[in-house]
Amino acid sequence: MMKNNNKIMAKRKRKIAKRLKRKQWKNQPKPMFTASNIHYEMDGRHEGIACGGIGAIHLMNKNSGFVEEIDSALHLLKRHLPYHES
Repeated sequence: MMKNNNKIMAKRKRKIAKRLKRKQWKNQPKPMFTASNIHYEMDGRHEGIACGGIGAIHLMNKNSGFVEEIDSALHLLKRHLPYHES
């Protein structure tokens, strides 16, 4: 039983180390979330889901120039990966 536990613990440690390993990301010239193809449909009861407006808010921020302001001024992440924070 002890041998089996050691194998399980070693496997878990390898998985954690793999997940935490620094990755070499290529530079992203454009945002990962583009908000370019947003369509809304209503069901017969006119109910939606709670997260349904996220795309509309993102599109509004993108069109107002707020996204570019965030990208240029805010360095929020502990370890900067080359993608846009907004």
